[in-house]
Amino acid sequence: MNATRARRLAPLLASLAALAVAVSCAAAPAVGDAGRLLDFSDAERQAILAHGPWPPPLVPDPSNRVSGNPEAAALGQRLFFDGRLSANGRVACVSCHAPPALFADRRKVSIGLSAVDRNAPSLVNVRFARWFGWDGGSDSLWAHSIRPLTDPREHGIALEQVATLLATDPDLSCRYQKVFGRDAAGVSTETASADAGKALAAFQETLVSIPTRFDAFRAALERGDGAAAARYPENAQRGLRMFVGKGNCSTCHVGPLFSNREFADTGIPFFLAPGIVDPGRYGGIVRVRQDAFNQLGRHNDDPVRAPGTATRHVDLQQKNFGEWKVPGLRNVALTAPYMHNGSLATLREVLGHYSELDEDRLHADGEKILRPLRLGEAEIGDLLAFLDTLTSPPPGLMMDLLPTARAREPCR
Repeated sequence: MNATRARRLAPLLASLAALAVAVSCAAAPAVGDAGRLLDFSDAERQAILAHGPWPPPLVPDPSNRVSGNPEAAALGQRLFFDGRLSANGRVACVSCHAPPALFADRRKVSIGLSAVDRNAPSLVNVRFARWFGWDGGSDSLWAHSIRPLTDPREHGIALEQVATLLATDPDLSCRYQKVFGRDAAGVSTETASADAGKALAAFQETLVSIPTRFDAFRAALERGDGAAAARYPENAQRGLRMFVGKGNCSTCHVGPLFSNREFADTGIPFFLAPGIVDPGRYGGIVRVRQDAFNQLGRHNDDPVRAPGTATRHVDLQQKNFGEWKVPGLRNVALTAPYMHNGSLATLREVLGHYSELDEDRLHADGEKILRPLRLGEAEIGDLLAFLDTLTSPPPGLMMDLLPTARAREPCR
């Protein structure tokens, strides 16, 4: 790593110790609150088991021929930390997706060259998404990695700058040749940009969290080990029972990722200013259809374009206004603030929102899933205890934070 890059990373790496303390505290079981296994019904057990095992199989992305390639991940990591991919030479992907913040930034809305309208979600476990961005405006991780580069508020560059950097920087050019088997100076701007996105995606695919206290409980429940299951805090068990029962949370936050990977209207206002609307999923569908890098285009490496089926058939409907991607809940206790616009500062506020939900804010023509939960203080406490057990121990969050050996070594 050169001295300039080391100086840029120093503030991020310095806060790793603080994050370790925070995660360790979040992962510590409640004292004196374990030792009894609740009498879960068969239906509750089945609902609980549906949230695992973790992690799911790490299947390469068929649209990205370098998915799972360690050399591509090393190139992608170099690009992820490189401020030269911005108009001012200082904004990099890491600026809004910093390792100490679980590859987010803990701001209400992110700031690149200027402030944007949306909160930066964590990139940990991003490889398991189906659509990318709060509005699903990209249909692959690699296409989504290209999008911020040309946004005038984020990186603010023309894609020609990506191609030029890959062709003229000796280390990046060498890595590109090794990964893609061709000279970066000999490909088109569009191809070089698609390849850069694929390398960035290969790096982000490595950011997978390790199993949590919930996963240990789920595994014990699955194998019928009551003694091990009883070590899961009782307040977390009560919160889990509410999560799959009264709260109906698992209707949307389902599966190993705790997300159905689709979109929903949750009653959060989507006006950016009086008379100015962020269209949410509606705008995302329009954008993904128009994207030159979508799965229907020539840069999809799958010969039959199979991953493009969803893009071909996605249906644009009026109800998509105000819909946002259902986020996964793993490590949710560490990724405040919440919602697409960062409008809720704490998990307690999120639960308060769903407890006192204003149904008039929901689309009348949308699915009627949400109802005010009318939670009591004890119920909120139990749900918070459960959500806290979705936090990975520190190694699962930090093992990928420092540059990998391949990314540190000079290219030969």
